[in-house]
Amino acid sequence: MAGALRGVVALDGPSGTGKTTVARMLAAELGAGFLDTGAMYRVVALSALREGVDLADADAVAALARRVQVGIGTDPGQSRVLLDGDDVAEQIRTEPVNVAVSPVSAVPEVRRLLVAGQREIIASVLGSAGGIVVDGRDIGTVVAPDAPLKVFLTASAEVRAARRTAQDSAAGRQADTEAVLASVRRRDELDTTRATSPLRAADDAEVLDTSELTIDQVVAALSELAKRRGLLGGEFVEAGR
Repeated sequence: MAGALRGVVALDGPSGTGKTTVARMLAAELGAGFLDTGAMYRVVALSALREGVDLADADAVAALARRVQVGIGTDPGQSRVLLDGDDVAEQIRTEPVNVAVSPVSAVPEVRRLLVAGQREIIASVLGSAGGIVVDGRDIGTVVAPDAPLKVFLTASAEVRAARRTAQDSAAGRQADTEAVLASVRRRDELDTTRATSPLRAADDAEVLDTSELTIDQVVAALSELAKRRGLLGGEFVEAGR
C-alpha cells in the first residue's frame, strides 16, 4: 500500500474517462473509502424508467427522487448499489439508463437531494476511514469544493466510446461502437450545457488526459498527485498551500 489516504480526492470528468474504475482502484490501494456518485443518479434514472415517469417532467422526476431509497456502498472492494433495497449494480449500466441519466441528473431538486446525501456519506467515511476517493461530474465544483486534491480526467470521445464498448461487451451487453460514440457525444452535450452544476473542471483541478494511458498508469499518476499534496498518511495540506 502506498500509504493511507487522508482527506478527499475528487475525480471529475465525462463518461468513458475511467473515473469509476480508477477511483475504485485508487481507494483500494490507499486504504480509503470510495463513492461513485454517478451510480446514485443512475439509480433514480432506473427507477424513473421502471415507473414510466416522463423524464421531461421535472416535477415528476423530483417527486420520484424524494421517495426512492438509494443505497450505495463505500467499500472499494465490492460494488453495492441498491434501489429500495434491491441490488441493481448491473441494471444501472444498461443503455436505457445511459440515455435517461442525463435528463434526470439535470433536474435541480434531484441534484440537491443527492448532493446532500453525498456530503453526508463523505463526512461519515472521513470520520471512520480518514480518506475517500469520490468520482462524478461536479465533485470538485459542488459536492466537495474544499477537497485538497481535485482531478479532472479527460480523453477523446472516440477513445471513451471504444472503452465503453469494450466494457459493455465484457459484461455481456450488446454494444455498437458508432452508437456508443453518438451516446457519448450526446451525454457530453447534455452534461456540459445543463443549467445546474454543469460538467467542468474546477479552477484548481489537475487535468489528466487518459487517452494514451492504461488504467494502472492513471492510478499511479493519481497516487503520485496525492503524495505530492501530502495526503498519504499523517496530516494533509490544503490545496494551494
